[in-house]
Amino acid sequence: MLYVATGVVVFFMVMPILAILPLSFNGSQFLAYPMRGTSTQWYSELISSPKWSHAIWNSLLIGSAAAIVATILGTIAALGLWWTDFRGKALLTAFLLSPMVVPVVVFGVGLSLFLGPLGLVRSYTSIILAHAALGSPFVVITVGAALASYDRNLTRAALGLGANPLYAFRRVMLPLITPGVLSGAVFAFATSFDEVVVVMLIGGPEHRTLPREMFSAIRENLSPTIAAAASVMTLFAIALIACVQVLRRTHR
Repeated sequence: MLYVATGVVVFFMVMPILAILPLSFNGSQFLAYPMRGTSTQWYSELISSPKWSHAIWNSLLIGSAAAIVATILGTIAALGLWWTDFRGKALLTAFLLSPMVVPVVVFGVGLSLFLGPLGLVRSYTSIILAHAALGSPFVVITVGAALASYDRNLTRAALGLGANPLYAFRRVMLPLITPGVLSGAVFAFATSFDEVVVVMLIGGPEHRTLPREMFSAIRENLSPTIAAAASVMTLFAIALIACVQVLRRTHR
């Protein structure tokens, strides 16, 4: 019964993906079953169309920059929480992880109201920082998990032998927690790559990412190109999950 129940749940979760993938090869211009032949023209349009290629480039650019910022900030925060004990540590941890539980709409509206009067909206910088804030909690969690098995006596020994704190971190601690850092970076990138609400609230017309372009296309023109974009995002997400699993095995 356990295997049957697990199979039903997995089928329920995977079925939407299995339904959209074949439609990306539909020979007809309508996004519906039954399919009328097969064709790869929608993937060609996804790559050759200026608006779709620009959206893909924006997603990769914003996602990469946000992942770098989130990894740096999240790693520093995880190190600070792990190394010291102080009053209010649990409250600070909950505050740092709050972007994971606060609705994205609430986060985006608050960010728009805060940055709007300062003239900091409608820019790549604001979107990257917003996405970094959304991805940082994942870095804090993964790096914190890696630090849980780290022996801090190794750092103390390096400091006792004359190494400065930065050198001890770079040569002793960082190599051992690298899988956790990279896993957090992957999750931060995936969070940014899939986000659409914040981009719509604080982004301008030129900041059209792939999810935002898909959202607009669904409202304006429902074509199999959307299915092709969804398939690319799905395969990309699977690749990211595979990378995380490889990093976890390396860490073990």
